[in-house]
Amino acid sequence: MQDEQQYQQLLMQYQQLKNGSENISAMIDNEDFDSAIDMIKHREQLFLNCKCMRRYLELTPTQQKEIDKIVEEIRELELNNIKKLEKGRDEVLAELTKTQKSQKIQNAYGNGYSSGNMVNIQE
Repeated sequence: MQDEQQYQQLLMQYQQLKNGSENISAMIDNEDFDSAIDMIKHREQLFLNCKCMRRYLELTPTQQKEIDKIVEEIRELELNNIKKLEKGRDEVLAELTKTQKSQKIQNAYGNGYSSGNMVNIQE
């Protein structure tokens, strides 16, 4: 009976992690990165707790399948969140590079005179 209660608790915690992954995804979509980072930091203890419970809990094959299924769903959600963040980082980096090149040109030629020097925007 106690194993069943612990299994239900483990399942509930995994469901909380899954819901958290979905919430983080929505935060990333809304560019609410501060809240997403805060949520990620607070989930670490829940992940560790699930890992410990899973290590010591004897699961039936049916329970194991159910747990594996939700863990895989969480893994997919987390990978999608990582991909979204990487895509956003790449977009920001490209925009930053473009802005730095524009600023370099503006600094070199924007003073109203030209001293005949060339600016290397590849740097």
